[in-house]
Amino acid sequence: MAKLPNEHHSKTAFGWAARDSSGILSPFNFSRRATGDKDVTFKVLYCGICHSDLHFIKNEWGNASYPVVPGHEIVGVVSEVGSKVQKFKVGDKVGVGCMVGSCLSCDACEKSLENYCPKMILTYGSTYYDGTKTQGGYSDIMVVDEHFAVRIPDNMPLDATAPLLCAGITVYSPLKYFDLDKPGLHIGVVGLGGLGHMAVKFGKAFGAKVTVISTSPNKKDEAVNRLGADSFLVSREPEEMRAAMGTMDGIIDTVSAPHAIQPLLGLLKSQGKLVLVGLPEKPLELPAFPLVGGRKIVAGSCIGGMKETQEMIDFAAKHGIKSDIEVVAIHYVNTAMERLLKSDVRYRFVIDIDNSLKAAL
Repeated sequence: MAKLPNEHHSKTAFGWAARDSSGILSPFNFSRRATGDKDVTFKVLYCGICHSDLHFIKNEWGNASYPVVPGHEIVGVVSEVGSKVQKFKVGDKVGVGCMVGSCLSCDACEKSLENYCPKMILTYGSTYYDGTKTQGGYSDIMVVDEHFAVRIPDNMPLDATAPLLCAGITVYSPLKYFDLDKPGLHIGVVGLGGLGHMAVKFGKAFGAKVTVISTSPNKKDEAVNRLGADSFLVSREPEEMRAAMGTMDGIIDTVSAPHAIQPLLGLLKSQGKLVLVGLPEKPLELPAFPLVGGRKIVAGSCIGGMKETQEMIDFAAKHGIKSDIEVVAIHYVNTAMERLLKSDVRYRFVIDIDNSLKAAL
């Protein structure tokens, strides 16, 4: 029987993988490629748990292949560099987000928008250039082309920085691209989870007035008094929503469950922008009248390119922005997934890979 390409890899690796659509993760021995000329090998210290991980391991998007090691909010310390690596040296703190490859020659790549490359390679669940399957950060080591790694400044705590590599860039990029990063603007943030709490922090750092829009009244104190939002709207309260109509320059919608967007469009000023970054499983209904009547925009955004991701990390370091996290051991990961499904986390689980994998060996 022919061997799979990754059986020929020279670096032994250990992580936790899902074997089927039950999504149950368990210990997994596999291999990584040898450090290539432009590769960086690093010891994984922490990895965030993203809701996308849960969707993928349960095959809810229909594109999973097993076994799969999830994780795309990965930080660690460089242990080896290839002979042609220029950006990193042994001992540097590095991070890897949602992608590990792209063509680097298409129009998107030439504009530093590798995230929109038609041949973009995801950190896990994709096929790499050599035919092997990519595996993510719930593991002890990573090998990545230096182009797809970012430098983590020394003043950034690695555990609370890990979620910035997905949750952080996912909200930072649309705020920048759609000109919602200007002081004095009024920005709405729909949903106060892993993405939403980062949108509040970046919005405030840009100097905007930030209003959290949520179905949960009990999140008001957290949003305003702890995260620094200026105001809070309960989207199920018609009077609150009516009072805020036409007041917002832009809205970042982080919700991944089906929900009505017409009330959100009503909150926008003329020429306001509603940007979707969540991924509901079912299509959303798009009403034409509020769009046409106010020349409003409904747009989408997906993570960010490598240049912008480094810019985001540096901005976060300058402004003291980090994710609010709950650090867990790898053997707790299945429980963490169950809690994530119930939104029972404030606001991101991060796995202590280094210490807990040692205990699992």
